[in-house]
Amino acid sequence: MPARITFTIETPRGPRTTSLTYERRGAGEPLLLLHGIGHHWQAWEPVLDVLAAERDVIAVDLPGFGASDALPEGAPYDLSTVVPVLGAFCDALGVERPHVAGNSLGGLLALELGREKLARSVTVLSPAGFWTEAERRYAFGTLRAMRGAALSLPVPVIERLSRTPAGRTALTSTIYARPARRSPEAVVAETLALRGATGFHQTLAAGRTVLFRDDFSSSVPVTVAWGTRDRLLLRRQGVRAKHVLPGARLVRLPGCGHVPMNDDPALVARVLLDGSR
Repeated sequence: MPARITFTIETPRGPRTTSLTYERRGAGEPLLLLHGIGHHWQAWEPVLDVLAAERDVIAVDLPGFGASDALPEGAPYDLSTVVPVLGAFCDALGVERPHVAGNSLGGLLALELGREKLARSVTVLSPAGFWTEAERRYAFGTLRAMRGAALSLPVPVIERLSRTPAGRTALTSTIYARPARRSPEAVVAETLALRGATGFHQTLAAGRTVLFRDDFSSSVPVTVAWGTRDRLLLRRQGVRAKHVLPGARLVRLPGCGHVPMNDDPALVARVLLDGSR
């Protein structure tokens, strides 16, 4: 069962408390998992048990997403705020410099944690921040359309669509290469997570000017993995990431989409375990 922890963070209006929800399994070196925008910790469910056989796995709902609190009033959803929140979250759990893995927005956050020397290794799956301006506008427009669809569909319609492969494809093919493999229950839950994501628009707004340009790959092990069928952040962005982080290992995920954990759990779990050694 997911747990919840409350801790203090610094905001422009002074210290405030916030609460994050997380799932923790396994034993070994700590591995923090960060999901993408509009998603929740359950995005990692297909690989959690395999990872937990070798790692102390902590999958967290980011602030303003899933079952975690929104950030306190006045606190922006930018990297300078969210990265210290994640650092405070780890401190509250008594976890020092975990391995960190992230997907999409979570990948960008993982890279920032590595740059700030708050991670002992970083593994990222289709991370944000390596786009051209045109690619960013395309991705943000697609995300807004997904959010709009999630908000417009009545829950009974979402439930009905999720019961068939064609319906699951209609709801999730933007992020999965093999959407029919996703369970009906998972599709309903993640569609509801997208519509209920209080931090969605502020996170997009904060991301308009974000480009990751700092090379820290000589001091922290970095793995960058990209699905060959990523329709949201195109795989050529992985080549750009390798240019920015020349010491990183670049891994191809054949047949995987933007959120690859469900498309090929065994491959993704192996990449995550190899990257966190």
